[in-house]
Amino acid sequence: MDIRSLLEEWNQSGAARRTAREYRLRLPVHDAARIAALADMYPRKTEEQLLAELLSVALDMLEAALPYQQGERVIAEDEQGDPVFEDIGPTPCFLELTRRHAARLSHLEAPDDGKMA
Repeated sequence: MDIRSLLEEWNQSGAARRTAREYRLRLPVHDAARIAALADMYPRKTEEQLLAELLSVALDMLEAALPYQQGERVIAEDEQGDPVFEDIGPTPCFLELTRRHAARLSHLEAPDDGKMA
């Protein structure tokens, strides 16, 4: 999801699954003011929901920005029949660790109560 899609979703209000784990953080004053401004603009969203959704989009962008490093092993062919080499950069590690943590955290899932996870 990108920022524009997130803004569209906020206008229609949607809910995502949440974990039971809570994360606490202290924001710089300017960032806290921007979150408060968004909460005023989108009153159906709590500040915690806004933070969680913004973080989700930022993580999507981070994942997309992880550098591809071409390995030696061919894992597929593209539409033109050219080889597609495995990625030996940080992306496969990040995706595998994400899958492991998602499986663990899904067992701790909490009902959607509007609190940030």
